[in-house]
This record gives sequence, structure tokens and C-alpha cells, in this order.
Amino acid sequence: MYSGSSDGEASTQKKIPAASSMLWVRNLRRYIGSGAGLGSESLMELETKRILLDIFKDKQQKSAEAGTIPSFYKKKPEEGSISHRVQRLAKYRFLKKQSDLLLNADDLDAMWVCLRENCVIDDATGAEKMNYEDFCHIASVCTEQIGPKCRRFFSPSNFMKFEKDESGRIAILPFYLYVMRTVSLTQARIDMSELDEDSDGFLQPHEMESYIRGLIPNLAQLRDMPAAFVQMYCRIAAHKFFFFCDPHKRGKACIKKVLLSNCLQELMELHQESEEEVTDTEQAENWFSLTSAQRICDMFLALDKDMNGTLSKQELRDYADGTLTDIFIERVFDEHVRRGKSGGGNAREMDFESFLDFVLALENKDTPEGLTYLFRCLDLHGRGFLTTSDIHTLFRDVHQKWIEGGNYELCIEDVRDEIWDMVKPGDPLAISLADLLACKQGGTVASMLIDVRGFWAHDNRENLLQEEEEPEEEQ
Repeated sequence: MYSGSSDGEASTQKKIPAASSMLWVRNLRRYIGSGAGLGSESLMELETKRILLDIFKDKQQKSAEAGTIPSFYKKKPEEGSISHRVQRLAKYRFLKKQSDLLLNADDLDAMWVCLRENCVIDDATGAEKMNYEDFCHIASVCTEQIGPKCRRFFSPSNFMKFEKDESGRIAILPFYLYVMRTVSLTQARIDMSELDEDSDGFLQPHEMESYIRGLIPNLAQLRDMPAAFVQMYCRIAAHKFFFFCDPHKRGKACIKKVLLSNCLQELMELHQESEEEVTDTEQAENWFSLTSAQRICDMFLALDKDMNGTLSKQELRDYADGTLTDIFIERVFDEHVRRGKSGGGNAREMDFESFLDFVLALENKDTPEGLTYLFRCLDLHGRGFLTTSDIHTLFRDVHQKWIEGGNYELCIEDVRDEIWDMVKPGDPLAISLADLLACKQGGTVASMLIDVRGFWAHDNRENLLQEEEEPEEEQ
């Protein structure tokens, strides 16, 4: 009974021809395969499948030809290609999403109000503080008023980052400043990433200048900058970022390194509204202030006697009223100034970019970047260390200027021994860059060897310190 039924079904199945053998199926497949009769969306989908299949086959072929060697280089997509457009769209959507998660100015104000309304006053110090229970309560209040985007700041790990008193309470002001700095840095990273055209995590000089140009309207001390000076200001300001964040002169600065550098913090100090809050001295010391940028330009123009846009050795000797030694100026040109295209000895002159490096190194002698710049000039033979002979040769010019200035006679050997005592090098016969950085007096040593004014400041350090203390006592 069952066997007969199964035989009948089998015979019926055998009579049904395969789908591929039917004429109408073959015609339909041929019709669809040609693309005729399809809508624009279907045609686009079909074309996309073909492109992806070609890419897949191409990758398979390249992998087979390469064997077992892994791919370590990926060519950047060409401008205007589908890959390039997709990459830009994905980047835009990602940055937009990150920007939407940030607290705006109104959110920060609301958070500060919540913190102050729900904290307790320390009886001893008068400081506004909160314990962990207050912290959790404020988190709930802020979430209700601002939204869930503020919740990440109220994690237990963030509470533990701050100094606590004997009652386990933290001050609300440091916490609020932490939130503000986090928001500011995140916004800065988003803005820089938007300018990063090739999305490699690095900014080129023109991209850094564009970022600074976008900040100018938001910086209180730069709002009144003359329009004609904006381009030059951006060039000067961007150069400091590259001096400290691109020490190998690759022509690009890592965004992460820029965010963590002191340069960005120094630039953001220009947010201060009131001119009374900032003294003239502070403005001059801040590289990014308008006063400092104009000073750099005026200095370069004053030195450029022939007005050819570059500085010769003779012109650079007038820098800082001529207190720098001739041998140091020679070494600066040997190590940090590129020779002109003509290749002649007179063709080597310092352009504005090299001048900015020169000024930054002299004004930041105590930093690793500034000291590295200067050490290359002090290392007369390019051996990576200084000997007693090098110290004697370098200080000889300082000694000559010292005597010409009407100062007392001094012994070069005594100065050499004093430098050795200050540095305390690992090798008793040589001073390396690492020794200068480790002794924390590398900037002072460099000044003593290249600048007679620097040596005078070291020689009179006790009197200068006493003069600084006297006005404080009078106040």
C-alpha cells in the first residue's frame, strides 16, 4: 500500500522537467541578465553587485599572487571615487553623532546650578563639597534636566579621581572644571578631525592654520585682530604646534599629541574676556597672543635690513641686541638652515619658518624640543656629546663679549668645571643631550654657552633673586 503510493509519487516527480530546462525560465533569466526592463534602482543594485564582485575577484587574485605576505599598505581612495565619498560620509555621520553627545554651554550652566544647589558647605574651609550619595543624587537631577548625555561624567571611577577629605567628600569646582575640559578637548578633537582631509589622524600645516582661523572669533583677546594680519597670525600660531608636536619635521602633527600638548592650553587662555585679567607681561609671554605675534613680525622685519624676506648670518647677529655668539650663529645656519637652490655659500639664508624655529628654541630652552634644537648647534663635531674642548671653544666667544662689556676677568676653566658640576654627566668626560635633560638645568647651561646675557644672568642669579623678592615683601 505504502510502497505503491511512493512509486506513484516518484513517477509523477520524474515527469516534471527541471526549472532550468523550461524555455520561459531561460528567456526570463536572459532578459533580467541583460538589464532590460529593470528600474533605475534595480539597475543600480545590479551594477553595485558587479562592481563588488570585480573587487572581490581582484583581491583574490592579488592575494594569490602575494602568497603568504600580509598586506601592510592600503592605498588611499582617489578623490571623487565611490570609496572616497563613502569614507567622507561615514566620517561626517560619526563626527555628527559624537558632537550631538557633547554638552553645550546651556547644559554646562545647568550642571553647575545642580552642583551648587545639592552640595554641602565645609565649615572649616567654606568650600562647596559633595559625598558619593550627593554625587549620585546630582547625577539623577542632571539626567532629568539635561538628558542622558551627562550621565557618563557621574561614574564611580570619576568620583575616585578627585582628592577627598576625611569625610570622603570631593570639591565640586575641580569636578566641574574636569567636565568642562573634557567637553572642550572632545570638541577640539571633533573640529580637528573634520579638517583632517585624508583621515589619517594627523594635521598638515594648512589644516592646522584653518583650525586656528576658526577659533579666532571665539577667543576674546583675538576678536579685534586686523583682517590683514589673520593669515600671518595663523602661520605663526600653527608653527608652535609643529615645533613641539612634529619634532622630526615630517610636515604633519598627530591630533592626539596636539590635544595633550601645552600649546593648546596656552591658546585657550585667550578666552579670558577682561583685559584687566591679563597683564602686558602675560600677553608677551603667551606665544599665541596678538602682542606676541606682532612682536615676532616686527623683530623679523627689523633684522631684514635688505628686505629680501630672508636673514643672512650678519643680519641674525643683531638678534637680542647682538648678545649671541658668532660661533652659535654659524652653527644655527649649519644645522637648521637649508642651503639655497643655487648652492652657493652666500645663498644660505634663514627664511621666516626657520626664524620661528630659532625664536621658539631660544624662548623654550628648558623644554626637550628647545634643548634638542640647541644641542645640535652645541655639538660642534656631530658626535652626540660635548667634551671639555667643545665647552672651551663655545665659551671662548662668550668670554670675549663678556670682557668687551667691561666685566671682570674670569677663568674659562672655572666656568667649564662649574658646568660639569651642574650637569653631573654619566660619562665624566662627555655631556650628552640626555644628561642635559636629566639635570633640569640644560636651558641654563645652553644660555651660558651661546649668550653673554645668559651667562650674566647666571652669574648674578643671587642678586636677581633678591630683587624679585623685595617687591613681594613691600606688597
